[in-house]
Amino acid sequence: MVVTAPGEVILRQAASAAAEPGTFRVRTLFSGVSAGTELSYVKGTNPYLARGWDPALGLFRGPAELPYPVTRLGYMQVAEVVASDTPAVPVGAVGAMTYGHRTGYRADPLVDRFVPLPDEVDPLLGVYVAHMGPICANGLLHAAADLYGPDVRGLGDGVRGRRVAVTGAGVVALLTALFARRHGAAAVVVVDPTPQRRQVAERLGLDTLDPSAVDAAAVLKTRWSHGAGDRGADLVFQCRGQSGALHLALRLLRPQGTVIDLAFYQGGAPDLHLGEEFHHNGLTVRCAQIGRVPRGLAPTWDRDRLSAETIDLLRHEGPAVRRHLVTATVPFEAGPQLLTDLAAGRRHEIQAVLTFPAGGS
Repeated sequence: MVVTAPGEVILRQAASAAAEPGTFRVRTLFSGVSAGTELSYVKGTNPYLARGWDPALGLFRGPAELPYPVTRLGYMQVAEVVASDTPAVPVGAVGAMTYGHRTGYRADPLVDRFVPLPDEVDPLLGVYVAHMGPICANGLLHAAADLYGPDVRGLGDGVRGRRVAVTGAGVVALLTALFARRHGAAAVVVVDPTPQRRQVAERLGLDTLDPSAVDAAAVLKTRWSHGAGDRGADLVFQCRGQSGALHLALRLLRPQGTVIDLAFYQGGAPDLHLGEEFHHNGLTVRCAQIGRVPRGLAPTWDRDRLSAETIDLLRHEGPAVRRHLVTATVPFEAGPQLLTDLAAGRRHEIQAVLTFPAGGS
């Protein structure tokens, strides 16, 4: 699947890469669609389309790094190994990978991650194991590091016994909320204005608030008291890519609390007012992105460990996630129409998954 220009997505036939010693070949079973990163390429709003990333300086500058066509779209694949020239990855194994929406792929085990899926996990849910689940787990890891620095012992160190709010109710938000509940948060409340998304959260057993109907900050600060002049959430995971959602996250916090920000902002920040709660309550915003674990925690907390935490979550929450979070399965051939409809707002899904015919390569 290739994005040739804003609003234009096609399927393109490509020759299979030649087999090389030590590599393996997979056929795709499922491929999850990311409503944030992927659709930003379809909409034309991804920053890589306008500027290049200078990794040495950590700055966007210079010419576009990924001009159209975008040929590697998507990072939530589940595949079966159909041929292998390495004992590290046996034929017949099913695992999670990140190689984009395509029917098959030749992989190098020294470069490409292959995360085997246990039999008790629904293989369709493997779309979360290689990348999306670790994004959410890394949010909890950043919350733990906010309290304990490099002395983090477990993923729950930042949420256990604490009152947690989650702004947004998309895939990242809901998986993060489930992680927080799984790891012992005293309370978890999902705050989102979309009724359908709140309904999904409630079906997952999560408490919700509608910020368009009530002042969610006033509600939680009335509900959650830590003492005189100290009310609100201990921690907020901000998972909605709008500046107004970040402002709401700041309002939900108790004084000197922290927002762990997992959102992808593609525009400006007209609704973010840093002279208000952020300033007066001495708050912190900590960005958690999958490209980095907190300083001092690598290599103990690597991507494989975050994938293992995702598998643990799916062992316990998998049936509910499959029933309520995955709202559409679509044949790969219909993928271009799906992505353009999602980008244009003609269709709304929590999680869409592309399916592939048996025997593809």
